[in-house]
Amino acid sequence: MSKAKPTIYDVARVAGVSRSTVSRVINNVPGASPPIRTRVLTVAAELGYHPSETARALATGRLRTIDLIAVTYGPSIGWLGVHPYYSRVLAGVMSVLEGADTQLRIHALGANVAAEKIDALADGATAGAILANVTPELAGRFYRRCRRTVSLVPTAAAVPTLEADNIDGAHAAVAYLYKLGRRRIAAIHGPEINTCAIDRRVGYRDAVRQFGQPDISADGGFDRQGGQDAALELLAQHPEIDAMFVACDLMGAGAVQAITSTGRRVPDDVSIVGFDDSIAATCANPPLTTMRLPVEQMAAEAARMLLDEPPARGYRKRFPVELIPRASTTEPAA
Repeated sequence: MSKAKPTIYDVARVAGVSRSTVSRVINNVPGASPPIRTRVLTVAAELGYHPSETARALATGRLRTIDLIAVTYGPSIGWLGVHPYYSRVLAGVMSVLEGADTQLRIHALGANVAAEKIDALADGATAGAILANVTPELAGRFYRRCRRTVSLVPTAAAVPTLEADNIDGAHAAVAYLYKLGRRRIAAIHGPEINTCAIDRRVGYRDAVRQFGQPDISADGGFDRQGGQDAALELLAQHPEIDAMFVACDLMGAGAVQAITSTGRRVPDDVSIVGFDDSIAATCANPPLTTMRLPVEQMAAEAARMLLDEPPARGYRKRFPVELIPRASTTEPAA
């Protein structure tokens, strides 16, 4: 049988000091002389004692937490609650935090109040923060006050970032539609302030330019209603549209509703490719072909970084996206 895990009482007994003295030494709190500190740390190392992070947090008066921060574009709670991207971020983070003696705090900041709240959040961070959707300006400001930070979207150059390859993903989506024989490929873009939406817009424009196609675009705001409204606008102004690249699946589901409401068929008359591979893609009718983001993997890696050593200033890791064909597009010709 394996030996029981050593406790703070074991360290105190072997070192010949009180439990409170061991706690002060382990948590680097004043009140123990240098020789006693050396003796306690030596005994702790010899016994293989590793303090509970929860106990350490209680001793220092600061509970160990990872803060997940998102800037939202509508009513904070409602917008955050219905967007499937965030449920995937949470799933990734919680897969790492289970059993880690670290809690998760979630902050959904309305765009109108984010600037005034960001400094307090940075000052209150303990284990660190994951920026799920924060503008480069605010992310850079946050990072100057809290270096234990990882962003999940393209952001300020200094901020460590795990980002999806949004530009190449959007380009690949348009290339796939072009391969299907579609020659009027419209786009429904996300908010201009969102860095992922900006990159997907760049990828779309690069692709239509490469294929000699017109840029036919509208903004949809990254929600279902916005996608529906944008699709109706595009079809009214450009009835010849035969395909749409939609910059997130929620907008894609709205676009399907708009297209079918005009008597057109998906994919026969208009093919659609979304972005994310969220539950909105699989629940659309028909299910959406989409570019899959590895959101859970990215969020889990960000959490592991914060629990270990935070990445260096300017760290970048880019994750590829993958085309997932479904019924909203026809099969390419042989």
